[in-house]
Amino acid sequence: MATKTVSFEEALKKLEESVNKLEEGSLGLEDSLKTFEEGIQWSRHCHNRLAEAEKRVEILLKTDKEELVQVAFDLDDED
Repeated sequence: MATKTVSFEEALKKLEESVNKLEEGSLGLEDSLKTFEEGIQWSRHCHNRLAEAEKRVEILLKTDKEELVQVAFDLDDED
């Protein structure tokens, strides 16, 4: 699995597919374990991509004095 070239959106879709397969409950033990392992890899990839994005946002939010401005990310508050 070459996760370095996969976008966040593609990785999230793969993670969702893994979760859906596991939730169906139709896989055998070995296939379930393999799917779970793949899901963990996709989850880690998504986490890493989000961490990279957060670092980029922090860099963009630096003030003229090179001080970091803390901004809370609240995705639920979309008023």
